[in-house]
Amino acid sequence: MSLAAVTRLELRRLAVRPLAWALAALTIAWLAWTFVLGLGQFLGMQVKLAAVADAPGFTDLVAIPLLAELVKLSFLVVPLMTMSLLAGERRTGTLALLASTGLAPWRIVAGKYLAVLTWLGLWLLVTLAMPLVVGFSATADWGKLAAATLGTALVLATLAAIGLACSAATAFPAIAAAMALIITLALWTIDRGAQAAGVSGGFLNWLTMATHLQNLLRGLVTSEDLVWFVLAIALSLTLATRRLGADRERQ
Repeated sequence: MSLAAVTRLELRRLAVRPLAWALAALTIAWLAWTFVLGLGQFLGMQVKLAAVADAPGFTDLVAIPLLAELVKLSFLVVPLMTMSLLAGERRTGTLALLASTGLAPWRIVAGKYLAVLTWLGLWLLVTLAMPLVVGFSATADWGKLAAATLGTALVLATLAAIGLACSAATAFPAIAAAMALIITLALWTIDRGAQAAGVSGGFLNWLTMATHLQNLLRGLVTSEDLVWFVLAIALSLTLATRRLGADRERQ
């Protein structure tokens, strides 16, 4: 079995899972409602904004808040989407059958990761279609929107990798989802204690996911932020691969 075959198999499983469809429908409905409310407020502020020099526009007041709302939802959605990728198969015994085909652990991890990335990518594209449709007729800041979209995509990819690593660490999907949620929230707020103590900057600030996302949401793309996300993804996938490799050695 090849990497592409694992990806196709996992995509078919996602396509028939009621949870995936329910999460997609509920979150897109909520995001659409958020977009309509934001757009209505933006249109109602046109007269006031016209009188202010360098006033924020459609991108700052509507598009980027919509992507930020998607990030908030992803803290719950992604752990639910990834919790059964490996934990569920380990619990039912199908993971051992998949490993018995001689497929390398990294191929199993990569195939499942690409499948959930495809689902999350479609989720992001549907959400992004809302501001894009209006943005073509409004004055949108396409550069800032592109940076914000990149930041959102990197957050989704990071959360998916963390969720996959947690799913590889246990045979219980619920525990995997809880672990992923706790790790995600810890990475998001790890610098709050230092800020409360009056300390800003430093390693804790760099370690915090929110720090790197906020830069991208402001339209600032730096190599430091990109490296953080790449390292987080690589570390998570490596841990998942090593766990599967350890399982194979014990067998």
